[in-house]
Order: sequence, then structure tokens, then C-alpha cells
Amino acid sequence: MTIRRAVRAPGRVDAPAARPITSPAAVGRRRIAELTGSWRTALRIARRESRRARRRTALVLAMIALPVAALAFLAASYDMAELTPQERVNRRLGVADAELRWVADTPVRQDEWGDSWYTPEGEHSAAGTATAAQVTALLGPGSRATEVRTRVSLTLRGPHRNEDVDGRVLDLTDPLARGLVRFRAGRAPQQAGEVAVSPAALRRLDLRLGHAVAVADGSRAYTVVGVVEFPDDLGAVVALHPGAVPRTGSEPDSTWLADVPGTVDAALVSRLNDRGVVVVPRHPAGAAESNRVLSRSIGPSDPGDLSTLVLIAGLGLLEVVLLVGPAFAVGVRRRRRDLALVAVAGGDAAQLRRVVLADGVVLGVLGAAVGLLVGVGAAFAGRPLVEQYVFGARFGGYRCWPTALALLGGVAVLAGVLAALAPAWTAARQDVSAGLAGRRTPPVSRTRWLAIGLALVGGGAGLAAFGATRTSPAVILTGLILGELGLVCCTPTLIGGLARLGRVLPLAPRIALRDASRNRAAAAPAICAVMAAVASSVALGGYLASDGTRDAHAYQPALPTGHVLVNPNESGRQATLAQVTAAARKQLGTGGVAPVYAVGCAPAGTGYCDVEPVLPPERACPFQPGDSLSEAHRRQARADPRCLIRAADYYGGYVATEVDDGTALPLLTGADPAATAAATAVLRAGGVVVTDPRYLHDGLVTIRVSQADAGPDRPTATRDLAGYALPVAVGQSRLLLSTAAARQLGLSWSPAGWVIGTTTAPDEAQQKRFAADLRPYGTFSLSVEYGGAPRDVSPLLLLLAAAAGLITIGAAGIATALAAAEGRSELTTLAAVGAAPGVRRLLAICQAGVIAGLGSVLGIVAGLGTAAIVLFSVNRQYATDWPIPDPYPFLVPWPALGVLVLVPVVAMLGAGLFTRAQLPIERRLD
Repeated sequence: MTIRRAVRAPGRVDAPAARPITSPAAVGRRRIAELTGSWRTALRIARRESRRARRRTALVLAMIALPVAALAFLAASYDMAELTPQERVNRRLGVADAELRWVADTPVRQDEWGDSWYTPEGEHSAAGTATAAQVTALLGPGSRATEVRTRVSLTLRGPHRNEDVDGRVLDLTDPLARGLVRFRAGRAPQQAGEVAVSPAALRRLDLRLGHAVAVADGSRAYTVVGVVEFPDDLGAVVALHPGAVPRTGSEPDSTWLADVPGTVDAALVSRLNDRGVVVVPRHPAGAAESNRVLSRSIGPSDPGDLSTLVLIAGLGLLEVVLLVGPAFAVGVRRRRRDLALVAVAGGDAAQLRRVVLADGVVLGVLGAAVGLLVGVGAAFAGRPLVEQYVFGARFGGYRCWPTALALLGGVAVLAGVLAALAPAWTAARQDVSAGLAGRRTPPVSRTRWLAIGLALVGGGAGLAAFGATRTSPAVILTGLILGELGLVCCTPTLIGGLARLGRVLPLAPRIALRDASRNRAAAAPAICAVMAAVASSVALGGYLASDGTRDAHAYQPALPTGHVLVNPNESGRQATLAQVTAAARKQLGTGGVAPVYAVGCAPAGTGYCDVEPVLPPERACPFQPGDSLSEAHRRQARADPRCLIRAADYYGGYVATEVDDGTALPLLTGADPAATAAATAVLRAGGVVVTDPRYLHDGLVTIRVSQADAGPDRPTATRDLAGYALPVAVGQSRLLLSTAAARQLGLSWSPAGWVIGTTTAPDEAQQKRFAADLRPYGTFSLSVEYGGAPRDVSPLLLLLAAAAGLITIGAAGIATALAAAEGRSELTTLAAVGAAPGVRRLLAICQAGVIAGLGSVLGIVAGLGTAAIVLFSVNRQYATDWPIPDPYPFLVPWPALGVLVLVPVVAMLGAGLFTRAQLPIERRLD
């Protein structure tokens, strides 16, 4: 057969066959359909895999659901605790139509709910005492009103000591007042000698119905006839009959519950406002559209605080991702043959990534659902306990804050996806032939990840230092997050380097290091989770320890350690020295009591006089702290010996002035007997005593007296008096005037209290008993000098270390369990070659030690480095300031480090305890 070819004209080219033209819309729809189908298939595979690997699924669900449940519990509890405007009104009014507060004797204006008010004139005077007849006259015929007085201080005798309780004066026999409480037992008080108490007061005072309870001063006693609960205060509250506490004048916390025949309309509110009465109506006029909506914000209104909260949440999310990551990595390794089959069937790298990411989506959704259900259910079930012991008040309706719960669910799904992200990329790059054959692909440490990690560590450290100089917590946290991400990138390379050192180790630690190096996708996230928790704990602990030491160094005591200053709160009543001494000897075990006299203008009561010693010109610093000084002037002030005083001495350098004859001097200053004798001689000779030697010049002290409330042209008098400077004094700077010196300066003096010298600071119970003994003579305030800054950061440091320790133990346990499940075939090989049964337990101990030990070491180093950078940057910022602030010392938080050093040991012991010593023996059929 001869085949003839068609003859073409020279230079002519055959035209290609025309292809069908597809519209862009059809291409987009086809791609969406392919993507949807791919994700649907991936999600079906993930759902099947979650059912097959039930233990791993339960582990991931627990790690995702636990933080979600805790946050959902807090969100639901907070939502129920925040009352809506209508709920607040119902709680305040009970069954009444309105609540009235007579706040001024001039017209006022208020908002619709009565929460805020103001006077158009700008100034007002307090309203006088109102009666029920006056209130009902304002409301109109047919109305009723009953008074409620809150915040009545009451001290009752308890079984062991006197107890301070809140008293409320109201007539519970009136239906208007009865609606404010819930009766638990008994009846309402009907006369002045009867009371109703809350359940908390019943327990604290150890009372029963029909028992009598006496006031602390013994002036009268009450009979308990009822047990009531105030929904707004579940603490110790006592309901008193109006006849038990007669009115003594204008009561600032007095309100009236009113019942009117009609409705409380805008006209009635306006008429009452014109009389100086603020009205809280049950149904405000004009609020029908908006009173049901209670706006909530998930974070604070300050952008800085919001960014800080977001970054803290980011740190928590990173911790969850690092803890969950090893489980996904192990799942990918156990499914490498299935993934290879997907690739052989035509699946590309993107489809392989979707198969693994679908695991994160499925487990994230399940974890979010479980966590939300558990959290909200626990909030509803534990509501009575939270009301009683946390908030101290009854909640509103049952709510669960849907916006916050939706956000928590989204974050949980995001955590699952992020945890599966690195294993997904690893699965997409695996060797298909090795996956089909079941061979392990050797890990490869890429140099670029180490370079990226080192760059992030350096950049994070610099950013944290910059944030410290700007006092910006958000910038500091951003730097910490970048630094931790950099260490995450460097950890696989570090594990590979350590594995090479395992050649010189015994069998079990050598296998543990080899497994960690082979399974870097699982070991690295666990190590990084431990490192992040430990680093955050150590860094914050180091800063808190440094700040606490700085505060303790800057602390200026007012009195010698253990001494007590007693000041009367009522000017009309005064206890005698003998009465105070008797109470101090009985309750505090000391008789060292001296009166303290304050100075004033002469004649007494004509104003306040400012009396202070004056530094000699040659000793006074030419600069003032409040001045805006240039850099040159600040440098000059730092170099001037007269200005080398700490900032605390400048800003807290108030000189207390008292009149004394030497009796109170040793108790106020802690001077030794020799100095006390010399100072007393000067005072009795008509001189003065100062505790700062700089004020003494040529045996004299210059005193300046000015009337503080005399205006800008106030008269000032200066006089040199014979003086004495205490060589060593404890407490704040003082100027003690003799009576003769006070007369020369034209001053008067009056009793201001007493100072009591004790060897040790009295505890709270001793202070209460002492105050109770003085109560018949009036009310007094006690100032106890404890000898240092009251803040103790040790419990907080231990709490941070304990939290980091729990994360460390959890991460080590998870990684060890996953490694044991992954290395079961190798354990079978060890059993076949005759390894001892204890090798399995020893191997688990070493695997836990690698995870917990390496993570703790990295975390401690990173935490100390972060604390050093922050503290150095802050000190560098303040290095050019004047007055010179106290620097932050770099301190190692030893309590936290002690706990963190023991945590790896605990993790290793736990791994050994929960691991069976018997090696598995399996029979293989080829």
C-alpha cells in the first residue's frame, strides 16, 4: 500500500487544532470543586484514623480540651456574674417600684437607671435627715416607703475573738424590705433586740436560732430570730431592726424603697430630681429598646493591655501546639505507608498535607466541643460554690457568653491545625519508596533552620531589650515569643549534635538519644514545650525577685521594727495613757507606751503650720527633683556630692515634726541609751533633736515655720535653735521640738496618739484584741512597722515553678509514652537478643530524662538570659536619670530553680514507675 502525503505549499505551516475555550468562572468552579472534594476525602480519612488510634486521639483531645474547658468555665462564670441593668435593678428594688436616694438639697440630674447623677449648679450640700412622711409626701397619696441603711459597722463577740460584720438596718416585716432577702429559717426581727443573720455570719459566730450575740464592748446583746441571705453579699451580714440603731443625722448610705399607686414615669422622676432625690426606677422611661443589651468586651479598653493579653494568649497557644505536636508527628510516622499509597494513587504534595492537616481540624473541633461542653457544664454545676467562695454574691441568669465561647472554639481548632502543620510538611516530602517499604527516612538537619533560629533569638533579645527601655510589656512579650520560636527552630539541630555524643554512653541513654535524634519531629516539640514553660517561669521569677529586693532596699520604715503607732479616729474622745498602757500590757505584752504630740499654729485650731528644718546653704543641693533638667544639669547633679541622694530619699523625704520631752524619742527613733540621754538633755534644755545630721551646723538647727493655708504670701519665720543630731536612728526623718522651742516658734501642740514599743510585730489577732480593749474609749487606727517591704514573692515564684513543673512532667510523660509506642519493635529486638527485663524501664527513664532535662536546661538558660537582658536594659535607661533611682539587681530565683531542677528527676522517676519492666515478645510471620 502506498500512502500519499498531502502536498503543502512552500512556507505554509499547519495550524494547531483548536482547543475548547473555558471561561474563568468555570475554571474557578472546577478548582473549588476539586478543593472541596479533596478536603472532604481528607476529613473522612482523619475521622477514620481518629477511631483507629483511640489512645492517641484521647491524648490529643485531653490536651486541647483541658485549657478550653478551663477558659470556658471562666467565661461562663464571668458572664453569669455580670448582671444586666434590669437584673441589678431587680436585686436593688425587690418588690418595690423605685429606690430613692436623697443626695442633695438642690436640683439634680441623673441617667435613666439612676447610676450616676450631677447638680446643674456644680456645687451642692448634703441633704438633711429625711423621714418616711417626707418621702411619701413627695411621692403622692397612696404611696409607701421604707428606709434601708447599709454599711453599718458592727463588731460582735465570736467564739474565739471579736468579729467584724456588715450590718444592714431595715424592717424585714415590711413587704418592701422583705423582697431584698431570702429567708432560710426563722422569722423577721420585730423589735430592737432581735436580729437576723446570714448563713456565713451564723457559721463564723457559731450561732443557732434563739442564741444571743453580744456587741464587742458589751453594751447590748441581740437574739438571733432568723437566717436570711442577701443576694448581693453572701458574707457575714446582720440584719438589724430600725429601732436597734437610731439615726444620728444624715446617713450617706441611706436609701428608701417606694411603692407608688401608678408607674414611675418621667414626670415623677423629674419632680423628685428637682428636690435633690435620685431615683432608680424598675422600668426606666426610654430604656425599652436598649436595656436588654449589655455590651461586653473580651479584653480591656486600653490597647496596651489588650495587646499584652493577646500576646499572653499567644504564648499559651504556642505551649498547647508544642505539647500536641509530638502526637501528630508519631501519627504521621505510623501512617507513612498509607500516605505513600495516597501518593502512588496520584495524590500530590498539597493533598498529602491536607490529609495530615485534616487530623488537626477533626481533633481540634472535637477538643473544642468537648472542652466547651465540660467547661460550661462545670460552670453551671459549680455555680453555687463559685457564688459563695469566689464572687461572694449570687449570679444573674444562666448564660454562657456565646461570643467568647466561639472565639475559644476557633482558637482550639487553630491549635490543632498549627500542631499538625510541621508533620504535614514532613509527610508531603517523604520518600514514597521508603514509605511503601516501611523504611525509616533518616532525618536531615537543614542549616537554614539553624540560621533562622539564631536570627530570631537575636532579634527577640534585642526587641525585648528595646521594650524594657520603653517599659512596654507588649514589646517585651513579642521579643520573648520571637526568641522562643528561634529556639524551637534550633532545637532539632541541637538534638542531632547531642546524639553524636551518645556513642560514649551506656546502652539505655545511647538508645534514648538516638531515638530522640531519629524522631526529632516528636522530640523537638516536647523539648520546646518544656523549654518555653521553664524559660517563662525563670524570666518572670528573676524579675520578681529583683523587683522585690529593690523595693526592700528602697523601703523606708516609719518606726523601729515591731513598734506600733496608735492614732485616734475621733477627735472628741481620747483614751488616757494609763488606759492605753493597760491594753498594751495585756494584749501586746509590753508596757513601753509614750504619747505623741503634733504641732500646730498658735493659738490652737487657727490653721496648719508647716514646720521643717532647713539645710545649710553649703549642704543643700542646687537642683530640685521636680525641675526639668537638661542632660548637662543631670550630669552635674550626679557629680555633685551634695546631690548624691537616692530618689526615694528625695520623693519620700518628708520630715515628721513632733513635740517631745525625750519620753517618746527612743520609741520613735530606736536610739541607744547613750544617744537618748544626750538628746533628752538637749530637749529639756529647750532645744531640738533631728535624726538627719546634715541639718546640724555649729550646734544649731535652723527651723522654718510657715502657715500652710495662708495663701501664696504666707508669712515665714526662720530661727536657729540649739540642737542635737542622733548618730544612728531608725525610721523616717524626724524633728523633735521641746515645749520651750515650740513656744519660741509660736506653735501649739495637741495629742496625736501613742507609740508602743514591742520586740516583735503583733499579729492580726493581737491587733484586733488590742483594738477591742480600746473600743470603749473610741475607735483607733493601728500602724505596725514590720521592718521591710510587705511583699513576699516567694509563694509566687514557687507557684510559677510548680506550673512549669507540671508542664515539664506532662511533656516528658507524653513524649516518653509516644516513644515507647513507636519503639515497640525495637524493644522486641532487644528481648530477642537477650536484654535484661529492666532495660525497658531504664530506657523509659532515660527518654524522660532527655526530654525533661534538656528542656529544663535550655529553659533555665533562656530564662536567666531574658531576665538579664530586661534588667540590664532597664538599668541602662535609668543610668542617666537624677535623682538616682535604685538599680534592679540581677538575682537568680533560687526557689524556682530548686523546684525546676527537681522536676526532671520526678519525671524520670514517674516514667520508671509507670513503665513495665517486661520486654515485649512478638512472633513475626513472614
